[in-house]
Amino acid sequence: MAYNQDIFRRIKDEYAARRTRAEAEAENRRLALYANSPEAAEIDRALGRTSMRLFEIACRPNSPEKTRDLDALREENLSLQQARQDLLRHLGLPSDETEPRYACKACRDTGYTDDGRMCPCFKKALTMEAFRCGGIGHLADRQSFENFSLEYYQGEDREQMQRNLTAARDYAEAFLPGRSGNLLMIGHTGLGKTHLSTAIARRVIERGFDVRYESAQNIISAYEHDRFHSGRGEADFQADPYERCELLVMDDLGTEFQTSFSVSCLYNLINTRLNRGLPTVISSNLSPADIRARYDDRIASRLLGHFRPLVFRGADVRYQK
Repeated sequence: MAYNQDIFRRIKDEYAARRTRAEAEAENRRLALYANSPEAAEIDRALGRTSMRLFEIACRPNSPEKTRDLDALREENLSLQQARQDLLRHLGLPSDETEPRYACKACRDTGYTDDGRMCPCFKKALTMEAFRCGGIGHLADRQSFENFSLEYYQGEDREQMQRNLTAARDYAEAFLPGRSGNLLMIGHTGLGKTHLSTAIARRVIERGFDVRYESAQNIISAYEHDRFHSGRGEADFQADPYERCELLVMDDLGTEFQTSFSVSCLYNLINTRLNRGLPTVISSNLSPADIRARYDDRIASRLLGHFRPLVFRGADVRYQK
């Protein structure tokens, strides 16, 4: 799966810095050991010489003499290693005193294991950074499909919410940019729309896609920032990620302060993503009738015509908790 390149580059740089730091600290410990124990320095020099001799002997044609010399050299090497361990123990130091202490022993802070596979630690780091950049860092641990409970819904409401949960999970598991459709989660406050939209964002991020999760008001604020853009370069355009990310999750549509500018921004965002085939998930406390009343036909027709509705019903879960 292709990860967001900015995130990938940032984590890769962090790993490189971590590896360099571990190796520099190991070198400092090695120099300190040599200053405290010239004997340790001599043993390491001898070990270095056996490595060179091992290479030279290995390059010879096969012969009884080559086998004899290799066996003798291995014995010498093992003896030197034992002497080194005994010396470190005598000095009260661990046997790996001069070895780099990598944060991850599996990949030695390279991000990849010896067989060329991405290390699980690197995948986790990418995911956590994507949570932060995607806007769900503070929600990722608290809202997922696994901890979405149906116990607060009764009867037909429970059946409806079970369908919503299944639809949201299926959407996240099958998500593909340009292939997946759009979702419109509608219903009164406190019914789990934010929870399920966060769960979708979390799972799609875990699968390696570029996701942005933000409230409608904050997205409008990003457009307001760009309206008065000072011309300091593309990096200063805050709304651009919302138009280009592989999945946009917009929370609380309808709570934004409504002006002709905000309506224009919403239309531009929704229309741009539809034209680019980029999926969007929107949650709102507005009913279909409220959407038609609040927004012009250009927005309402797109929301009600190009988004699959998931209707949330029941009693406010927050009050029940």
